[in-house]
Amino acid sequence: MRPMLAGRKRFQDLSDQEILALAISSEEDDARIYRGFAQRLREDYPSTAKVYEGMALEEDDHRQRLIDLHVSRFGETIPLLRREHVSGFYARRPVWLMENLPLERMRDIAAEMEAQAGRFYEKAAQRTRDAETRKLLGTLAAAEQGHETRAAELSKAHLTEDAVEAEDRTAHRQFILTWVQPGLAGLMDGSVSTLAPIFAAAFATGDTWNTFLVGLAASVGAGISMGFTEAASDDGELSGRGSPVKRGIASGVMTTLGGLGHALPYLIPDFWTATITAVIVVFFELWAIAWIQNRYMETPFWRATLQVVVGGGLVLGAGILIGSG
Repeated sequence: MRPMLAGRKRFQDLSDQEILALAISSEEDDARIYRGFAQRLREDYPSTAKVYEGMALEEDDHRQRLIDLHVSRFGETIPLLRREHVSGFYARRPVWLMENLPLERMRDIAAEMEAQAGRFYEKAAQRTRDAETRKLLGTLAAAEQGHETRAAELSKAHLTEDAVEAEDRTAHRQFILTWVQPGLAGLMDGSVSTLAPIFAAAFATGDTWNTFLVGLAASVGAGISMGFTEAASDDGELSGRGSPVKRGIASGVMTTLGGLGHALPYLIPDFWTATITAVIVVFFELWAIAWIQNRYMETPFWRATLQVVVGGGLVLGAGILIGSG
């Protein structure tokens, strides 16, 4: 760690030339990030992509003004100085390299970038004694801090009402494909597939603690299995269903919760109290699943009821029948 830190310069020790060089490389990086956002969004969110393209052009203008000042003061040879070369300088995790980065996360990253750049130019302007350099850095500080207004202007120009509506539909569809669909599949699997083993164990043993252990094992095991199956089944590249990790997490967590819902009542020591509570939980679970199918998957309510409530009731009855025998 020490050799690495020793190879960095402290911000307060930078010369005017090095500050300009650092600012130039930072503007280059920011412009690349905005263009990367635009490229990712161009297919599904073309209007928002134009906003980021406009912000990249703003960074290009800042970079050119910095280069012109450097040439006039120090010549055409610009030192190679980047953020990682300066101790104490703000560091950015390369989250923009993540696949399937959500639109809202991109907006948060952009806002953070502008705030960091504004603080940098403020501090840099305070350090330099050259009037021309101080003036430019102060102007850029104000520009970076005013980028929120500029982003709003670009949004107003490119994000028409129809464009926003279309992008909202796309975002909603992506939310359904990445989170709701695998989560719903997991909830259905966890709720329905664990009914038979849990209630069979309950009526076979009459022991609430052992029934809870069976339910816990079945729920966690099903969650792990469903999570890995979902993540491995589709990388999302061609189907457009989004990150396999996110889908796997949604499916695995909801599968586990679906099973635990009617396993947890068996922490109650009294058998019949625990069983009646578990049956009530199952009732609400199955109707909740039917509602989610109808609300988000646009499945007709009668069909969702037939698939989930009637099917779940049959599995529950089978578990009780097997356990009682």
